[in-house]
Amino acid sequence: MSLDTVAVATAHPDTEQPWRELGLKEDEYARIKEILGRRPTSSELAMYSVMWSEHCSYKSSKVHLKQFGEKAPHSDALLVGIGENAGVVDIGQGYAVTFKIESHNHPSFVEPYQGAATGVGGIVRDILTMGARPIAVMDPLRFGPADAPDTRRVLPGIVAGVGGYGNCLGLPNIGGEVVFDATYAGNPLVNALCVGVMRHEDIKLATAHGTGNLVVLFGAKTGGDGIGGVSVLASETFASGKAAKRPAVQVGDPFAEKVLIECSLEIFAEDLVVGIQDLGGAGLSCATSELASAGSGGMSIQLEKVPLRDPSLSPEEILMSESQERMCAIIEPSKLSRFMKICKKWDVTATVIGEVTEGKHLEITFNGELIVDVPPRTVAHDGPVYNRPIARPTYLDSLAPTSLPTLDSAAEIKSELLALISSPNIADKSWVTDQYDRYVQGNSVLAQPEDSGMVRIDEETNLGVAISTDANARWSYLDPYNGAKLALLESCRNIATTGAKPLAVTNCLNFGSPEDPGVMWQFAETVRGLADICLEMGLPVTGGNVSFYNQTGSVAILPTPVIGVLGVIQDVTKRTKMGIPAADLEVLQLGNTADNFSGSEWAHIHGQLGDLAPTPDIEMEVRLINLLLEAQPLLESAHDLSDGGLAAALTEATLRNSIGATISLPGEYIPGGVAAALFAETPGRILITVDPQNLAALEALAAKFEIPVHHLGKTGGDILLINDATIPLVELKEAHTATLPRLFG
Repeated sequence: MSLDTVAVATAHPDTEQPWRELGLKEDEYARIKEILGRRPTSSELAMYSVMWSEHCSYKSSKVHLKQFGEKAPHSDALLVGIGENAGVVDIGQGYAVTFKIESHNHPSFVEPYQGAATGVGGIVRDILTMGARPIAVMDPLRFGPADAPDTRRVLPGIVAGVGGYGNCLGLPNIGGEVVFDATYAGNPLVNALCVGVMRHEDIKLATAHGTGNLVVLFGAKTGGDGIGGVSVLASETFASGKAAKRPAVQVGDPFAEKVLIECSLEIFAEDLVVGIQDLGGAGLSCATSELASAGSGGMSIQLEKVPLRDPSLSPEEILMSESQERMCAIIEPSKLSRFMKICKKWDVTATVIGEVTEGKHLEITFNGELIVDVPPRTVAHDGPVYNRPIARPTYLDSLAPTSLPTLDSAAEIKSELLALISSPNIADKSWVTDQYDRYVQGNSVLAQPEDSGMVRIDEETNLGVAISTDANARWSYLDPYNGAKLALLESCRNIATTGAKPLAVTNCLNFGSPEDPGVMWQFAETVRGLADICLEMGLPVTGGNVSFYNQTGSVAILPTPVIGVLGVIQDVTKRTKMGIPAADLEVLQLGNTADNFSGSEWAHIHGQLGDLAPTPDIEMEVRLINLLLEAQPLLESAHDLSDGGLAAALTEATLRNSIGATISLPGEYIPGGVAAALFAETPGRILITVDPQNLAALEALAAKFEIPVHHLGKTGGDILLINDATIPLVELKEAHTATLPRLFG
């Protein structure tokens, strides 16, 4: 086949092109021709198709996501916000922390191990490109029913991929979630978060400035794996009876990435780069167009110089390949020799493939022939923007209140509690987390199953950060506006229970097809809710990800906004753990319980959903966070009450150190009696233990912050006694820990 050059495209304007097969709409193809004043070359068409995909261009979400800028609170801590590879915040003592969460959902369904592994690799490189050393990862996961055949197919591979890649990189996995729901069947969610640390002066940006500066591709060679990759795969629904786009999933090499990380950090330490970008979604198409667009605008690339694993790749395939472990840097010519020496030291392939030019176009040649001549901003940032139709879903009109058992006997209390804590969503997740190295590097302070992960930043001062991710998709299904608020508040509580102060927010917004007006209503309400609460609480959104088309046929996933919150703690040695540490402590509940089971796990195991999600009390939640931070020296343990309510929290707190508790649940302060006390998931509540000699001081602080305190009982013994229901910890542990091993071997 002859090369489709710019000259050929100009001379033969009527040549038919596969724009529809590449995922472009007719009006989008027409817009490309309007931009260029001619038909695109096949290489230009490849670039526009991947960069204008839903995954890369955010064309259906941009009109809503702008609220994060319009409603952005002032934050002295924010150093780099939305628009770069990851946000950066100041945590004091000259340190900056960068963190971000992204999705790799569709590739992980097609090829579970490599899809999950390369999801971890991609988010780690996003953190690396900011100039930071990656220090920890997290993995919020969602699957179909735990006993479904496809869940048994994808879950073991996804967990192995997350663990295998992260373990080989030497990065501790300090948190995440594993949630099961029927709507995720065929649409597992694999969200990956990474956090990194640097000094303020070491921050790097993705920009190409300086005429004559060189464009250097370094890292792994480019292969045929991942052609189209996530950029196309994540931009279409998996529909039965319809030919789906299934490009090759990327193949990861964590050992190559580990070497690339160390090589890059040495390069950064010597200040050898003007700008840097990783090659993730859309590969070289993305890296070159985004660097040029964010810089002076001109760039010339010689595509034949790109090192290839497969010499048969066409120019279009080279541009679309999402092969992993690759970076693109802008280097001053005077620094090239030193740059190359460092790459050689680490045995990292590095090749000059172009330079920054005076012009305003990105020009790419192949063996001397001009195959791309485009304004880079039209590729990278000025893609189509859709204000898609929005309609409130009709399912909201047919929701019914829950009708659940009353607990009238000790036998019923015990039976229902054991059923809850052995359900897949509440059961112990050690089968998953034991496959991850949680303590490599020696700076992990807290990890799963604690409320939030925590890592030490400075070994001398013990400065640290805590990170939590949360989402209650059933609440978001019932009320997406408040569901987003509730997810953020839960993440903030998880940070505060450890003694850390919430500082900044990232998010991964997972939804069905944006072409469904009901899904777009869910999305719009979610973004509105998240932007509103971040403004109210003074927490900046530093970046994130949107994942659409998580849908098989007409069945969309539950709206799942995974909210990540990062907090700072001045001394990690003073953190609070979730487990009961000793006998003879007072067991208290902070916050009131409401008689509402809608969206709760107890309702779920009884086959019910409910009708009304809780309404968040933001002022109370802020007071509760401030109470937890001020009362931290008085707390022996603290555990957020969320999924599974008090029943799950008591189970996890007692089993952590095998110390029991005697609990009395008076009905007078809980409208729903014992059932609500145990199983309601009312937000804004914390289970704490305190030494009796600190009880008066704790109650005084709670009164200061106007937070109700309820006395539940005492710690000690080898049973969990709730009213008259006696549950030996041995029996409790067996019920809590047996589920996942039984399901997955």
